[in-house]
Amino acid sequence: MRYSKRTGRLSVPGRKVRLATAAMLLVTMTTAAACSDGQDDGAKASAPKAPATIPELTKDPLTLSFIWFEWPPAQALEAFANEEYKKERPNATIKVNTVPNANWHDAMFTQFAARKTDFDIAILDSQHIGEAVTNGNILDLTDFVKTNIDVKAYNPYLLAAYGQFPQAETGKRDENASLYGLPLLGDTWTMIYRKDLIGDKPPQTWDEMISAAEKCQADNPGVSGLAFHQANGSDAAAVTYNTVNGVYGGNLWDAKTRKIQGVINDPAGQEAMDVLVNKMKPLTAKGSGNWFIDEVNAAVAQGKACIAFNWIAASGGLLDPKQSTLGTTRNQILDKLGFATLPSQKTNLVPLGGMGMHVSAYSSPANQAEALNFMKWFERADVQKKWAAAGGVPSRTDALESPEFLNAGPFNRVYADSVPRMRDMWNVPEYARLVDIENTNVNAALNGAKKPKEALDDIAKEQQSVLDSSSRKGGGGL
Repeated sequence: MRYSKRTGRLSVPGRKVRLATAAMLLVTMTTAAACSDGQDDGAKASAPKAPATIPELTKDPLTLSFIWFEWPPAQALEAFANEEYKKERPNATIKVNTVPNANWHDAMFTQFAARKTDFDIAILDSQHIGEAVTNGNILDLTDFVKTNIDVKAYNPYLLAAYGQFPQAETGKRDENASLYGLPLLGDTWTMIYRKDLIGDKPPQTWDEMISAAEKCQADNPGVSGLAFHQANGSDAAAVTYNTVNGVYGGNLWDAKTRKIQGVINDPAGQEAMDVLVNKMKPLTAKGSGNWFIDEVNAAVAQGKACIAFNWIAASGGLLDPKQSTLGTTRNQILDKLGFATLPSQKTNLVPLGGMGMHVSAYSSPANQAEALNFMKWFERADVQKKWAAAGGVPSRTDALESPEFLNAGPFNRVYADSVPRMRDMWNVPEYARLVDIENTNVNAALNGAKKPKEALDDIAKEQQSVLDSSSRKGGGGL
């Protein structure tokens, strides 16, 4: 993502109360969180509440710190915020601290466990919310949202995905459930294809995609048919399997009964694993068994892949001639690269990506107030359109449909068209353990260490054991 400087002053009409009163309220909230032992289940633990109105903001210099993983949107957010938010709050500096993707979860939750954070806003995956809420690590924003955010301006699912807990069903928002975050960056996969090798029209079904990749690889020595995430780290291999599982009609679990055994490894799930390991994997480059975002992008930019799958928010660099061998200008690259929504098969489901903003319960009162003010500012319609023009992926419907967003990149229409098709994973406190199990086993199957059925059965057995050993309740995912 690339940030271009914009001009024009923004105005944020703030609702303020006396600083002393607000500070006392925020200190009370933080103290309540610190008193929690962090081990209670969802029925016992609760996040401290943010005030409905934004406390009076300090006039002293202040650094508002975020934590995210290292990738282009992190730099884009810092540049954008320091350019635009400073017009509202010249004394505030935005710092987006980053860590390697594989360390992202632990970098946040190690500090949460210590009840002391060097960040004010945690950028969480949707699946991280349950763990943070049940341990009292982030503020409950429900009252703040009711007062300051136009919730009708969003697709209800996006509000639920990036802020609600618990989630009862993917694609739905429970109006009575609490909100603990607000959207920062929407995302999903795009299919990237070589128009000069397979034609201008993208494959419409998953089977057609595999056939096109197979033919392209055979016709173009040195170019692999496919490039996709296979790594045993972050959620790389798991998202790949879950995507194939979805399009072939599978489910990850039964959220109501918390059953995984017999669901993920049912016939549809087995067919998806067979397609992934025995039909897709043979079309990938030798040595690609631990590829993730950067490696897939490199293969595309170097002209070494016919069809690739990657997150939209990570795809902007593909159009940079300095990073590509496909052309010396953006237009030359676009003559060869196409971006499309994912092919369908038995369903048209696509993976939900993106993240939300969440206020640390252990931040200082002044920084918590600044964080709330930033979030209110960031979710405004005019700011969301500026964020879109700067390369961000907004969640407000009016911003998603705006020329600023749709004209900013060839993959932005892909995201807008994909929103109704999105499916999430498990939004439960045990997410980190569940995704680790799936990553390990899918990666093993892709690299020949386990047979597909063995890997899938092991996933079902091990994940079920995790849920059965926990009394926590959650939801979300399919």
